Amino acid sequence: MQLRLMFKYFFFSLLLVSSIPAIQAQSDKSSKRVATYRNPVIKGDIADPSVIRVGDTYYATGTSSEWAPHYPIFQSKDLVNWEQAGYVFPTTPEWMLSSFWAPELYYHNNTFFVYYTVKRKSDGKSCIGVASTKDIKKGFTDHGIVVEHGSESIDAFIVNDNGQLYISWKAYGLDKRPIEILGSKLSADGLKLQGQPFTMLKENPDEKGIEGQCLVKKNGYYYMLYSAGACCGRGCSYNVRIARAKSISEPFVRYEKNPLLDKDEQWMCPGHGTLVETVDKRTFYLYHAYNAYDHVYTGRQAMIDELVWDEATGWPSFKHGTSPSIQASMPFSNTSQQKSYELSDTFEGASLSSYWQWNFRSCSPVAKLEKGNLSLSGKISSANQTGTAITIRPVKGNYEISTEVVNQNSSTKGLVLYGDSSQAVGIGVKGDKLEVWEVKNNERKVLQAEPIQSQSPVQLKMSVENGFMCRFFWSADGKKWNEIKLPGSVSTFYDGSFLPQWDRSPRAGLIQYGEENQPASFSYFTIKY
Repeated sequence: MQLRLMFKYFFFSLLLVSSIPAIQAQSDKSSKRVATYRNPVIKGDIADPSVIRVGDTYYATGTSSEWAPHYPIFQSKDLVNWEQAGYVFPTTPEWMLSSFWAPELYYHNNTFFVYYTVKRKSDGKSCIGVASTKDIKKGFTDHGIVVEHGSESIDAFIVNDNGQLYISWKAYGLDKRPIEILGSKLSADGLKLQGQPFTMLKENPDEKGIEGQCLVKKNGYYYMLYSAGACCGRGCSYNVRIARAKSISEPFVRYEKNPLLDKDEQWMCPGHGTLVETVDKRTFYLYHAYNAYDHVYTGRQAMIDELVWDEATGWPSFKHGTSPSIQASMPFSNTSQQKSYELSDTFEGASLSSYWQWNFRSCSPVAKLEKGNLSLSGKISSANQTGTAITIRPVKGNYEISTEVVNQNSSTKGLVLYGDSSQAVGIGVKGDKLEVWEVKNNERKVLQAEPIQSQSPVQLKMSVENGFMCRFFWSADGKKWNEIKLPGSVSTFYDGSFLPQWDRSPRAGLIQYGEENQPASFSYFTIKY
């Protein structure tokens, strides 16, 4: 009996000791779990993103449409965590009219270049211009137009082929003929076309438009990723395709298994991006897509996915499948994604923070930071029924914005959900009244007005659901919030579904509507998700 007990004890001890390495291995495996990120990596409306690597730093930019300053610049060390580093054009060059689209970054001879699309004032035609700088954080020097071809020229991309620079672009998008991706030699300084343009790719009937091309050389071929379909709005159909050629100047042949990247139930209309190579020779694609739920209300957001190459066929595919990845491994070890979305501005700096933008065609803001308050006024165009708005990009469809108005005068001062100068809704203080107002089809209407019950500063709040369903609140102390109900409304919410524009999402921000000498004064602005 005693021998049997000793045997059981010995067997149990042996089993316990033998299991320790397995437990330790499992623990080590858990501790070395691969860090992941979730798309998008640049949140909010930032369409047509371009990315380059200079040393160990990545730089990105994207479409700004009618928002100024033009073409925001971002920087990152890991392709996932991005911070804004400035703008290409802090002020608008005199010859430019509108439609600031598809800027493409390029680095050459220790100089940053940007090849951008914009409409010129003289005839409203979209052209491709070029600007350059030695220091990307200090703004660019504009060199004017480099490509004007046919009825429009958009979506530039630059290639260095054994020392010869080439530019490619989309042509004939407004003509009654198939769209083409054209190419041409560039001068050594990158500022002028040389020779005659040549055709790289012609639109197929099933593609319904081709654009947003980028090129990379691999295993003796030039590969062109491009986007087909409708880019923007509720009816978008964008997807990413690929073609290749032995020479940049010969016709490109499409991949028979196109598209490489298409929509799924989470992300819609992926496309118009740029490939970038890491130091260790991996290839990533920065592109945009609409969130399927928030869609046009948060706009086209910047996504990152890895491209991998099949050595047998020579064709690439995306590492995580044929639709945008929701979650993937961080591109680099010892990094993690920062997930803070909320923003609070207490106006303590010397100048307005770089994330604020405005509709430059409708207003010229005068923003002064004084003793922790923002004084906002501006000159507005004669057709502008909304006023001077400074705005930020919402990154989700459900959020809450708030501010405190600390002065009284005859202007309307408060919060706005802004489509453009002819489509907006907001809440503000005017004299001794609170107003909920809308501008719809360029007609301004006060929806509800209430007397202010206190002469002290007034705090205002708008809650937004699904990107367009709005509610309006005010408070005297920031603790007790009073909702302003709209008369005759069958719903608790105001329907702002009319706000999105074709190529850009609504923005949230601050507004002043009135004479320039009647500014608004705000002590803070916050957005919470």
